[in-house]
Amino acid sequence: MSGGQDLTDGQAVLRRVSAVGGFFAVTPGPRPPAGFRPVAELRGAVFLRERIADVARRMGTAEPRVAASAAQLGAAARLWSVGLGTAVLGGVVPDLAGAYWRLVPGSMLELWVPGVRGPGPAGLAAELYLELVEGQLRPFNEAVRRVTPVAEGLLWGNAASALAGAVKVLGGGRELAAELHAVGPLRGALRADGRRTSCCLYYRAPGAGLCGDCVFERPPRRR
Repeated sequence: MSGGQDLTDGQAVLRRVSAVGGFFAVTPGPRPPAGFRPVAELRGAVFLRERIADVARRMGTAEPRVAASAAQLGAAARLWSVGLGTAVLGGVVPDLAGAYWRLVPGSMLELWVPGVRGPGPAGLAAELYLELVEGQLRPFNEAVRRVTPVAEGLLWGNAASALAGAVKVLGGGRELAAELHAVGPLRGALRADGRRTSCCLYYRAPGAGLCGDCVFERPPRRR
C-alpha cells in the first residue's frame, strides 16, 4: 500500500466502512474467500446476460434495458458506497481494481477489497474519480451496453444517483461528492436540486412508480 497506509490501517478503515452496513459492507480477511472472483469478471458478457435476465425475472419485466439499468444501478451503488465510505471515514481510496466479488442469488454483490491507498498529490476527489469512474464504472457501463441497448447517459445518471444516495446513507461526503459530480461523465447528470436529468426506467416495471430523484414529475405514458 502507498500513501502511508499499511495493511493493518487499511483493514481498520474497511471495518469502519463495513460498520455503516448494507451497501457499505466489505467481506473481511487477508485474501478473497473461496468462491469470490476478480472484479473485472463483472464485465463479462456471459455474466451480464445472466445477471440482467435474473433481474428481469425478479422485476417481472420483459424489457431487457429496464433490467440492465437496475442491475447497473445496483453495482454502481455498491462500488460508490465502498469508495465514498473509505474516502470519508479514512481519507483513503479503496483498491477496487484488486477487489473480488460474489453474487448471492436475489441479493447484492458481496465484495472483498485487498486494501487502500493514500490520495497522493492529485487529491482525494481526483483519486476516487480515477478509481471509481474510470477504473470501474466506465468499463462496466460499456460492457452493459454491449449486451443490452441502453442509453449511455442513463447509465451515468444511475452512477450519479448512486453516489448521491451513498452520501445520504453515510451522512457525510457531500463536498467530495459535489467535486465528483462536477467532472467527467457525471457532470450534468444531476440538477442543482438533486434530481436527475435522465430516467432509470424503473417506472416501466410492473407495479413500479418514480424514484425520488426522477427527472419526471409523473410517469410518462407507455407507448
